Amino acid sequence: MGHQPDNIPAGTQVVSSVPIRGTNDALVHPRGAVGIITRTGEQNHYLVRFPDGFVNPLTREEFDILKHFKDRVPGVASAPTDSPEFDLDRFVIYRCVSGSRAYGLETDDSDTDLRGVYLAPAELQWSLFGAPDQFEDSARQWVVWELQKFLVMALKANPNILECLYSPLVEKVAPLGEELLAMRECFLSQMIFQTFSGYAMSQFKKIEQDRRTRGEVRWKHVMHLLRLLLSGGGALREGRVPVRVEADRAPGL
Repeated sequence: MGHQPDNIPAGTQVVSSVPIRGTNDALVHPRGAVGIITRTGEQNHYLVRFPDGFVNPLTREEFDILKHFKDRVPGVASAPTDSPEFDLDRFVIYRCVSGSRAYGLETDDSDTDLRGVYLAPAELQWSLFGAPDQFEDSARQWVVWELQKFLVMALKANPNILECLYSPLVEKVAPLGEELLAMRECFLSQMIFQTFSGYAMSQFKKIEQDRRTRGEVRWKHVMHLLRLLLSGGGALREGRVPVRVEADRAPGL
């Protein structure tokens, strides 16, 4: 394998150099299967999606970039516009800051979590891979959802999605993104009671587990439980999702 860049972005098409196996070590795809990176993680670990929808984690040593692979195969020429990298940012219609910095609860050590929406180009929609539901880079703390997937989750009152639409820290808005923000109230429904309370209950279960396994609670879980209740209740009363909750933060925390 020739020299390849270590930081390979989501959206890059790759070819596996190892057989892809699933449950009980059953062969799913032979060596040489082509897939697309949907998530990049730390220490050269990647999540690769194959045309049949099967998703498998691979290390950098277990795949080659498709363009570089084709360049080395005699008689296989790449198109002049073929690129080893998929420029995802070109297709992002909305991107915002999420997490503690959006909530107003950040500390000096807090990461900057980015969330966004992309409109897949026709070439990706029509390809064998289809448009991935989301791209994710764990190392850089960002997630970008495909537009249709985003809309479906918004209609289901997913708390993470609604908070994204109401984030006070917006980094990028394309014209289509402006249309999306203009209609964000359409996604607010009584389902908020169910989804936000469900997310809050999951935090409560984490608190109970902390008490059983650690003998004490992790205050981060308590904070998120209260934040979800405040945001969900505020959304039902006010017709908007109050993302920033620093006014309710205890002094000194």
